[in-house]
Amino acid sequence: MHPIISLQTLTPLHTLTMPGSGVPGLLCGGGRRSSSTSSFDIVIIGGGIVGLASARTLILKHPGLSIGVVEKEKDLALHQTGHNSGIIHSGIYYKPESLKATLCVEGAALIYEYLAVEQEEIPRLQALYERGLQNGVQRLRLIQQEDIKKKESYCRGLMAIGCPYTGIVNYQQVAFSFAQDFQEAGGSILKDFEVKGIEIAKENSSRSKDGMNYPIAVKNSKGKEIRCRYVVTCAGLYSDCISELSGCNPDPQIVPFRGDYLVLKPEKGYLVKGNIYPVPDSRFPFLGVHFTPRLKGTIWLGPNAVLTFKWEGYRPFDFDARDIVEVILKSGFINLMFQHFSYGVNEMYKACLLSETVKHLQKFIPEITISDVLRGPAGVRAQALDRDGNLVEDFVFDGGTGEIGDRVLHVRNAPSPAATSSLAISRMIAEEAQQSVLAPVLKLQVY
Repeated sequence: MHPIISLQTLTPLHTLTMPGSGVPGLLCGGGRRSSSTSSFDIVIIGGGIVGLASARTLILKHPGLSIGVVEKEKDLALHQTGHNSGIIHSGIYYKPESLKATLCVEGAALIYEYLAVEQEEIPRLQALYERGLQNGVQRLRLIQQEDIKKKESYCRGLMAIGCPYTGIVNYQQVAFSFAQDFQEAGGSILKDFEVKGIEIAKENSSRSKDGMNYPIAVKNSKGKEIRCRYVVTCAGLYSDCISELSGCNPDPQIVPFRGDYLVLKPEKGYLVKGNIYPVPDSRFPFLGVHFTPRLKGTIWLGPNAVLTFKWEGYRPFDFDARDIVEVILKSGFINLMFQHFSYGVNEMYKACLLSETVKHLQKFIPEITISDVLRGPAGVRAQALDRDGNLVEDFVFDGGTGEIGDRVLHVRNAPSPAATSSLAISRMIAEEAQQSVLAPVLKLQVY
């Protein structure tokens, strides 16, 4: 029986070039409006693409505000932003009317290929097609078996979905560009600032030239403190920890899943023209092992999805006992393990044995052999998990509770397609902030 395949050649690949994207060296202080590095109207925690996009949107929309970004690392966009496939997602995967669907489609129009390799996957493929139409993904079309090889010469399959737009980009460079725009507009970025406390200040004597109080104290691991009126957290792998630090609800908990990539050897690059995706398993928010051309001409194959035993464990044998105990005790991970034990074991098995991943790739392109691939990079996905062990599929944004209350907004679950959706997310955050505490702030601004 022929495998059921869907693929589409993305020829040529449309690359996204961001202005100023080649400038990784940043950092404190902006261009038009300088602000104190000890007090801000708004502090954004997290220097990944979502945090930087939000900072950029806020300061461009409200140039009179003093806005600061704090990042725990010595540079920006080092984690999820800097360890992904670089695809600009179309929005076809996501449940209609969900935040993921709305914000992803708003964020970008794309080309995708979806491969079905088993007969029972055809209804799922057709459901994806209908979902894409509902989500407003432009110019989708079904590709029948006889037309597949016209798009991808070496790919085998029964049916595919194609759409006429795609984007491949270096999201880390996009994040640098967001940061540059933010600084040129007067924003400040404080690196090497690991947040260890968010609380109401013991005294409110700190005042700006506008005569406004800064009641929230954001403290770092070195004992330094900055003051602000409002906090937005975009902390990725640490979003639950940061929420808990602020006295807010720690749920949903974040569980780190590592995704390992293989790299196709350059001399075998002719096997793949564009993006080739499998039909995803609807039980999980992971997209499955796929073929992804990169800007520099390489082709990534993957990723898998395995629990990593360290929050920032980018290597297969990275381990931190405290991290894994925290995952097991604080989340519904045990329930997840019992619910999907065989899936988890199979993913671990494929991660350890290169030949098993290659067998999966051969369902789509039979010509690929184990000698054609090398082990490549890896990323860690910050996946939210509820107390019952269910993987949280949609983005999660919520306000604060307790004493800090409505002075904080948390971006709680923003894995893929968060990079694609980052500008749409930033607009939503700006609107939410404006409707809450920014209203009195804006009235008191002195321009």
